[in-house]
Amino acid sequence: MSLKFKFSQLSKSRVTAVLVIDDANDAAYVADALLSGGINSIEITLRTDAAFAAIDLISKRFSEMITGAGTVLSPDKLERSMQSGASFAVAPGLNPEVVQKAQAINFPFAPGICTPSELEKALGLDCKVVKFFPAEASGGMKYLKSMAAPYTHLGIKYFPLGGIDMISASSYLESDLVLCIGGSWIAERKIILDRDWEHIEKQAREVRDLLDKLERDSYEK
Repeated sequence: MSLKFKFSQLSKSRVTAVLVIDDANDAAYVADALLSGGINSIEITLRTDAAFAAIDLISKRFSEMITGAGTVLSPDKLERSMQSGASFAVAPGLNPEVVQKAQAINFPFAPGICTPSELEKALGLDCKVVKFFPAEASGGMKYLKSMAAPYTHLGIKYFPLGGIDMISASSYLESDLVLCIGGSWIAERKIILDRDWEHIEKQAREVRDLLDKLERDSYEK
């Protein structure tokens, strides 16, 4: 799936659940809960030893789930993410070596940026999708609009992540600048450790209800 995946597909999902998985055996339960709640895109961060096994499990068992890898900090981690079945990868910062590796193996990768200078470095590396991180701590959607304004004509799409919640999500989702947002609040690490799958499904359903409402509102305008 990864070789056929295009970042534009995330524009349909709109929200990607960002996960920290400590036990790969929990991955299927989390994926099932999210899909039941209406979310079909996840980013599994490479912060635990179980991350690659979790990506492999979900990508094989849940064909309807778009599975990405996060916190990809080196070329070897990027390649291993692809080999594990990830369809895309993102990073909190901009490492030219990782970008170049992604381009060499034709793998969708979005480096992290939060300033105009970092964005221009990404543009110089021919990146058209970038992760805006940390989104809320940097000033949220108000800051992103201001920073992105001189580059709007280039068609850059942003993947905001960091501190976003149900309250702030709408401001991002209503913007044409935003491809998709990352949500770590949907299935927090502690909730996964507690194996509270019902709570994760409930959180996912709330997100789906918000997306449906925003879609209805856009039709009425």
